[in-house]
Amino acid sequence: MDAMDKDRDIPQRAVRPLWTEEPARRRRLPDPVRTAAVRAVIIVAVTLVQAMIAVLSALADSWLAFPSVLTTVGSTVLATWGVLDVWVTRQVWNQRYGVVSRPSSTARQLRRQRRRARKAGPAGAAPRAAERGPARGAAA
Repeated sequence: MDAMDKDRDIPQRAVRPLWTEEPARRRRLPDPVRTAAVRAVIIVAVTLVQAMIAVLSALADSWLAFPSVLTTVGSTVLATWGVLDVWVTRQVWNQRYGVVSRPSSTARQLRRQRRRARKAGPAGAAPRAAERGPARGAAA
């Protein structure tokens, strides 16, 4: 009797998947924003490692302390740029693709008034310049 024979009396479980799909809690970041975020995380991680090397080499009075402090200062500037890049990329993406434009009730009301005025007046007549008000930049 070998080890395989001992397990034959144990009932087999039903086959179940390794994981189950769940709906995401939040929407996925747009590709340009996600790329900028990954870049920023990598830059910040490298900056933190450089900062630790600078601190430890300064504590050890190593010759590496001064060059590592200089590179850490440069990396800090680069990390700040990376984080700002994420913020700016996100704002630009929202402005270009993320905003669903719906006119406010005021704009809708003004359009309705103009439409009624067009229907009431002669067909196809545009408002006269005097009715529209003074031109931009015109002397008052």
